[in-house]
Amino acid sequence: MGRAFEVRKAAMAKTAGAKTKVYSKYGKEIYVCAKNGGTDPDTNLSLKRLMEKAKKDQVPGHVIDKAIDKAAGGAGEDFVPARYEGFGPGNCMVIVDCLTDNNNRTITDVRNCFTKTGAKIGAPGAVSHMFDHQAVFVFAGEDEDAVLEVLMEADVDVTEVEEEDGKITVYAPNTEFFKVKTALTDAYPDINFEAEEISWIPQTETDISEDDLPMFEKFMEMLNDCDDVQDVYHNANLPG
Repeated sequence: MGRAFEVRKAAMAKTAGAKTKVYSKYGKEIYVCAKNGGTDPDTNLSLKRLMEKAKKDQVPGHVIDKAIDKAAGGAGEDFVPARYEGFGPGNCMVIVDCLTDNNNRTITDVRNCFTKTGAKIGAPGAVSHMFDHQAVFVFAGEDEDAVLEVLMEADVDVTEVEEEDGKITVYAPNTEFFKVKTALTDAYPDINFEAEEISWIPQTETDISEDDLPMFEKFMEMLNDCDDVQDVYHNANLPG
């Protein structure tokens, strides 16, 4: 894939307001995951992955516990996933994943982000066929061949292993997430994952020009400000 994986939410926790937004989004996602798959992370592996990811993003334990308790009680909102696709500023491809209890509100908010930045929202499937749904792991290392050998011996279906600037990135089908993590943790007990998540990885990239960059940044900022937006994936290659 020829590029280092970037953790998308890294820039969101710069202010107290942004942190609150991150906590809210994690709380909503954990609640839905626990409500649909059970509140025990030992049997609900998706919940386990999400809780580990939340802790890594410094989400307080009480936020996680509150979301799980709410799901256990059976009360609360009825959130459903919604996905919107289209073309952002500079004609990059964009996938917007949401959790909503009001589809009309969510589609209006997301569409506004597109229309106010000269972007174009598309039909379902408009761009997702140009992305791969992948498990992604990033950690320090330089011997990509040794890592690939570890994964092959563990009978893991690997898409790609690449090394760049002292970082190794492992890509695998999203269904292989826990097999990859188990194999790597068993082989390297002291491993520290800088990123471990399931993401939509673009098959190609679109270069964003200096002229389009301010509008692209405004577009991303508007999407991140939408309460119902959980994740934004794109294939934009930013200048600099």
